Amino acid sequence: MIRILPLALMACLCTGPVLAQMSGHASMHAMMHGHGADGTGHDEATMPGLQGLDATPGESAELAVLFRNFQTLTREVDTLPDGIRTVTRSSDPEVMAALVSHVAGMTARVADGRDPQIFIQSPTLDIFFARPQAITTEIEVTDAGVVVTQTSTDPEVVAALHTHAGEVSDMAARGMQAVHERMMRAAGN
Repeated sequence: MIRILPLALMACLCTGPVLAQMSGHASMHAMMHGHGADGTGHDEATMPGLQGLDATPGESAELAVLFRNFQTLTREVDTLPDGIRTVTRSSDPEVMAALVSHVAGMTARVADGRDPQIFIQSPTLDIFFARPQAITTEIEVTDAGVVVTQTSTDPEVVAALHTHAGEVSDMAARGMQAVHERMMRAAGN
């Protein structure tokens, strides 16, 4: 179940022009070309690892905006016994619009069980797309930022929510470097 509170819905509806502007940043061909798990072929300009098997160009562009501007992000996480409560914000209005759109869009994808299969995506997300009915999500956009509360009665989903919150916090703090290190650790196993 997803509950988007009215202010969040308004913020999501207002991001359309931002998404339209962002979707022209990189062609599909350029985004899919040459990104290896070991960092070879990495291109910070087109960020090809942000493309996915079922991701739209707009979704990939949102991720690029967030990764390119991660220094503007701040994040707080409360670990709950049955999930998480996060507050994420950006000091840049355009980045904030991309953040709100990304949160709403990915939450809707989880509810529909539609995995975008982003090339750099953490395997932690697999359980969310496999068990969307096990997650209750509330999203609210406030002056403090995007507030997301996700809970579950499924202990494996709760563990994944805790893990993913940490992964997102690491990406918000360190950008693509956090992703590269996670991918290198996974390749070493």
